[in-house]
Amino acid sequence: MKDKVQEVLDQVRPGLQGDGGDVRLVEVTDDGIVKVELEGSCKGCPFSQLTVKNFIEKTLKEQIPEVKEVVSVN
Repeated sequence: MKDKVQEVLDQVRPGLQGDGGDVRLVEVTDDGIVKVELEGSCKGCPFSQLTVKNFIEKTLKEQIPEVKEVVSVN
């Protein structure tokens, strides 16, 4: 599943990079939790949790039903 998650992150990455940010995959757990680290301008942005939940998590869940949650780690 990690490869699938990375493919989807590669699809959302241009949207983040357009705003000077990026996302790095940290871990995919056996129970469907995806851990990511926001980078660049996304890292300190006050809207970073919205980006994780409403953009990254939503897209991952739509394309990979096994994904249960996306969490941001530092």
